[in-house]
Amino acid sequence: MTNGVIQFGKKLREVRLKKKLSQGDVAKILGVHRSYISGLGRGMRNPSLLTVQKVAKALGVTAEKLISE
Repeated sequence: MTNGVIQFGKKLREVRLKKKLSQGDVAKILGVHRSYISGLGRGMRNPSLLTVQKVAKALGVTAEKLISE
């Protein structure tokens, strides 16, 4: 995957852990399977801009925070 996807995954994991949320918690908020969140966090899935926005909203951060280096 591209560096941007890997960076997004790292930020997702970082923010999720800071907020003490499990992959299952985030998945439940978004209405997706836990393995989807796992794939995002490992940089194995290439999220659309809409997905980035939904994840950011679920975590209570801006999309920019998740995609910036």
